[in-house]
Amino acid sequence: MVRQRATTMILLALLVLVLTACSKATEATPPQQDTPVEESGTQTIEHLKGTTVVPQKIERMVVLSAAYIDHMLTIGEKPAGVNVEVRYGGDYLPYFADQLAGIPTVGSADSPNLEAILQIDPDVIVIESRTAESTYDQLEKIAPTIVLGTEWLDFVDDTTYWTQDLLTIAGMYNKVDLAKEKIAEVEQQAKQLKAKIEQLDQKKLAYLRVREKTLQIYAAKGHPTNTLLYHDLGFVPTTVTPAEQREDLSMEKIADVDADFVVLEIDPNADEYLNNINASSLWKGVPAVGTDQVYTTDSFWLFKGWGAIGRSEIINEVEDMINR
Repeated sequence: MVRQRATTMILLALLVLVLTACSKATEATPPQQDTPVEESGTQTIEHLKGTTVVPQKIERMVVLSAAYIDHMLTIGEKPAGVNVEVRYGGDYLPYFADQLAGIPTVGSADSPNLEAILQIDPDVIVIESRTAESTYDQLEKIAPTIVLGTEWLDFVDDTTYWTQDLLTIAGMYNKVDLAKEKIAEVEQQAKQLKAKIEQLDQKKLAYLRVREKTLQIYAAKGHPTNTLLYHDLGFVPTTVTPAEQREDLSMEKIADVDADFVVLEIDPNADEYLNNINASSLWKGVPAVGTDQVYTTDSFWLFKGWGAIGRSEIINEVEDMINR
């Protein structure tokens, strides 16, 4: 009997030790919870300089490209600071001016005003590859800096290339679906106009730019504005329209411009050269000149081609051109 009681006491003591150990183990390892882990509050963006961590909720984005201004406004966001174009007066681009009123300007893409950017205290800065060549390291010291875009002509055969940076910026705001809706709207707008252009008997188009001392003709591709005109809208290149890169057009070569429509972009300092062109008998022999189908643009088509807002404006202008 005594031995049985002793055995019982030993077993009870062992049980107490086991329960105590289990209790301590439970305290040391918290139970698994069904609720998700709290977000870190950041997101990682892949870009031309690698990967960069930025806030999950971006409140102040500085952009150094007309295209990126377009992208932000397309998804209903306003930049905290924007670049200017010195050759066009060093102010807001006119087709964005109303929407940008009061937003600080921070110099040009080539020469950003670092002090002005610092005063904004941005969450993130978005720049093009050409800006990164000279100022990336300086900008990165102010705020996380994203480098978008790519080198010219890497996208020659990609007619949707202009959408890539829009979708990247939209993703930073969790608005990719909205961006895709806006892209689809512009594509549908272009499709409807293309159907009208296809009905034209004569649809050769030359996209020309008058510069201070020369006349240039833009290519059939190599830039989103070019592919909008010749691919999305269905205009036919002239016999002198280059395939991939714009070229200078001598006065003698003007006679070879067999265009039914001419889009004429004129630089601010090009009035004298334009007068020389208008006085030339060779210019007067261009079919579009004889039928009064020369359309002078607002000099911003090369910017507009990169964004949904700008492309929509170009399409509206082209529709006016063919209907007049």
